Amino acid sequence: MARTPAPLVARAKVREFALSLPEAVEEFPWDESAVVKVNKKIFVFLGAEGAEAPGISVKLRDEEAHGHALAVPGAAPTGYGLGRSGWVSVPLVAGGAPVELLCDWVEESYRTIAPKRLVARLDG
Repeated sequence: MARTPAPLVARAKVREFALSLPEAVEEFPWDESAVVKVNKKIFVFLGAEGAEAPGISVKLRDEEAHGHALAVPGAAPTGYGLGRSGWVSVPLVAGGAPVELLCDWVEESYRTIAPKRLVARLDG
């Protein structure tokens, strides 16, 4: 698996993947900071495109994926109490987690948040 390219390229690829999921929409609830939602619920925090320390946050209920994400250097439970609900913040740095793995985590987060009818579209 290829390692994460430059942070802005990785963010763009993760964003593109997230928006390709059924009924996913991008919103900017905090000025420049982007999120992607399904059914009015956030499934990935993308942060600001020009952020000094770019990263994403995803909700991972699967213990193995959650542990794997936390093992990425610089990763941590998401702040504001979200970490208690399985949210993990993963930095986007060159040599970090591969984009394919980041997209796997985005899909898992989507599956956790999305209604069953939309998850069925992914599986169908």
